[in-house]
Amino acid sequence: MPSNFRRKIKIIVPNIGIYLVINAMNKMLEPEKNITLAYNQRLDRKKGVTKKKGIITTIAMESGEIYSGKAFIDATYEGDLMAAAGVSYTIGREPNKKYGETINGIQSGDSIYTLSGIRSVGAANHNFHRGVDPYIIKGNPASGLLPFINPEPLKMNGSGDKSIQAYGFRMCLTNHLDNRIPFEKPASYNEQEYELLLRNYEAGETRTPWINSDMPNRKTDTNNKLGFSTDFIGQNYNYPEAGYVEREQIVERHRNYQKGLMWTLAYHPRMPENIRNEVSKWGTCKDEFIEGNGWQEQLYIREARRMISGYVMTQHDCERLKVAEDAVGLAAYGMDSHHLQRYVTSEGFVKNEGNVQASVKGPYPISYRSIIPKQKECKNLLVPVCLSSSHIGFGSIRMEPVFMVLGQSAAIAASLAIDKDVSVQKVDYAELQKLLLGNKQRLK
Repeated sequence: MPSNFRRKIKIIVPNIGIYLVINAMNKMLEPEKNITLAYNQRLDRKKGVTKKKGIITTIAMESGEIYSGKAFIDATYEGDLMAAAGVSYTIGREPNKKYGETINGIQSGDSIYTLSGIRSVGAANHNFHRGVDPYIIKGNPASGLLPFINPEPLKMNGSGDKSIQAYGFRMCLTNHLDNRIPFEKPASYNEQEYELLLRNYEAGETRTPWINSDMPNRKTDTNNKLGFSTDFIGQNYNYPEAGYVEREQIVERHRNYQKGLMWTLAYHPRMPENIRNEVSKWGTCKDEFIEGNGWQEQLYIREARRMISGYVMTQHDCERLKVAEDAVGLAAYGMDSHHLQRYVTSEGFVKNEGNVQASVKGPYPISYRSIIPKQKECKNLLVPVCLSSSHIGFGSIRMEPVFMVLGQSAAIAASLAIDKDVSVQKVDYAELQKLLLGNKQRLK
């Protein structure tokens, strides 16, 4: 916390299972004597927010704990406080026409074009080999579709829907025999859920379906790649609005899917031998995420709710065709979305839809107005993660370093609003900008 802001702060951590994050947070907070952490608390999302004249006065937890404050920051992936406070938000993809974008909405083409006319990668990446049959009995539509394929006809490119990009676990793997936990078949394993994977190799796929990035100590950061991989496509639509129990079930379903995927890649007899030989060298780590036998608690929530405020970050901002004058941080990642659904093509094959990979020219500013609600909805809340943006705008902003930047700016803005006794919407930007720059924030 900047040295010129000394006030009582409480950070509420909803998931006690994120031990590494908590340990890191504790170390960061060691010099601070006015900040306390409240562990394992979950907001009462039905009646836990008390507001008076548009100002949140208290928030209540399911445990019965009540926290009061002059300003609140919803820094969660889901935006539960934002939603419970009555702030407008959206879920899913807007149609391109809503904000005059070109790479929002449904994207089934192999190529996409930015507003600047730059050709970028669409559905051609992370997709199936041509000719993968989607039906339980090959060639027989009457037998039904294999799991996780959308039975509905695909809508027109650029159309909006309520789909959200796929979630998955970013695995930490090792090939060090003394530290490796071999992949195990989960008790809930259903071979039919991996039939598309097997058919994709039978259709000609030859590559290992992961991005296995090297990390220190013979460990990896492992991510999704190719047509059938760690992304559990289309199985997260209910997550943003789901209750806590249902969310836990969705997370566990993702974990079991991914456990089954890794076992299939490593040991299933229908997998090509070279793939089995490569994947079976790896496993989860004995000294990472110990409470989960190498599997972490935190699912990668790539996208959930997004606020709708007085400034919506869109493709225009990402391409610097529009430049926010009230910057509170910079983003620089490309406009990116993982796939959102699987469907049957007109030829009768399976294909993934929704991938977008479009570069940006360089860092661009994020508007202060995009992290605060409309004044009429809430006057003392800041939302640096589920900020106001289109689906593809969020696809560029959605990186943890950017969230950390916006979190710092949100805290400074909240403190300034308290000092001046004004709503967050009435904070003088010139004063805020001076404080941000004085605390080494980069705005240009």
